Amino acid sequence: MLPTTKIDFPDGGSRGSARVLAVHELEAGRFAVLTDSTPFHPVDHTWPDQPGDTGTLGGLTVVDTVTAAGDGQGVFLGEDIPARRGDPEWSWHVAHVVEGEPPEVGSEVDLLVDAGYRAALSAGHTGCHLLAFALNAALADRWRKEVRADSLGSPDFDSLAMVRSRILEGGSIDEYRIGKSLRKKGFTAGELAADAPGIEQAVNEKLAEWCASAAKVAVRSEGPLLTDLRTWECELPNGTASVPCGGTHLGTLAELWSLRAELTVSEDETGLTIRTSAERG
Repeated sequence: MLPTTKIDFPDGGSRGSARVLAVHELEAGRFAVLTDSTPFHPVDHTWPDQPGDTGTLGGLTVVDTVTAAGDGQGVFLGEDIPARRGDPEWSWHVAHVVEGEPPEVGSEVDLLVDAGYRAALSAGHTGCHLLAFALNAALADRWRKEVRADSLGSPDFDSLAMVRSRILEGGSIDEYRIGKSLRKKGFTAGELAADAPGIEQAVNEKLAEWCASAAKVAVRSEGPLLTDLRTWECELPNGTASVPCGGTHLGTLAELWSLRAELTVSEDETGLTIRTSAERG
């Protein structure tokens, strides 16, 4: 099997050189190029919240970056991967989807990430995590039973109710389900729509406070490989917020000019959608 890809995007890496390990032909004149290392962040095949980086590889345009996995017999891309994420029986890779004649296996190539696109997605992802902690705090008094808490001590509504998250350029859209299972865990959903304006105000006040703090942000990794566990951390005034995360992020909240959330509750009060806008300064 090919060796699992070494990555440096958790530390903010955006350029480098690498050796081409494999090239796989795709449709429409595109190829998936696997290298031994890369600064490119790939979209995750099981939780595709943050899009893959774009940029160039050996002068070719990288139109997408996806996760790939190999079992020694073949290599599978994205949704076609049949293995559990990080399965040690498989090798795990960053596949750069390029247009044009691909480089030869064994050759050295330069890699360059589109810094503007990366920064916009990083702002959206950092804002998404901050929204989760602010929302957890704003909904803390709606729990009748004890449930697991986030790293700041609030009941972790975000992880218990989340059904989908999409990272955008300069924002995110997060969808939550408030169904029977969440209510059985002790969450009080009554009058949620009526209380939404107050919840939104509390969330935005907290987000504004945190942005003004210019807190440091970091992604801690247990190793250099794509499969190594990574954790997002932010040194907020009321404690260090942390959550497992494989995406990219800003280095400090001083890079954010503003961060605001807009809440929408479904008519039957079983769905909550939050759109967060992160404006960089």
